Amino acid sequence: MTDTPREYRVIPAPARGRKAPGVKTPEGRFALGLEDVLNEMARDGWAYLRSDILPSEERQGLTSTATVYRSVLVFAREVAPPAPVRATPPPLRPARAPEDTDTAPDPEPRTD
Repeated sequence: MTDTPREYRVIPAPARGRKAPGVKTPEGRFALGLEDVLNEMARDGWAYLRSDILPSEERQGLTSTATVYRSVLVFAREVAPPAPVRATPPPLRPARAPEDTDTAPDPEPRTD
């Protein structure tokens, strides 16, 4: 196990394949659809971990429920660790005294 924090993303597995030139079989189309999803997630930095089939209870009618099994794909990627908190605040700069703008000598009064 690594100490690097990770985040996870779980998405539904594709239910259908994708048609493409040269891909003739249903298995090939399904594999191509799955490949597209994996490559799209990889472009965003997600690494494929596994696929799972998990039960999901869904409402059926007004009062009953049914268990449906869903196929999902699990991805993970590393998360940058938060910046460390500084234990001590940065040193304060000494305050500058405001410049005295009234230091110029008074002009001599005019005597005309």
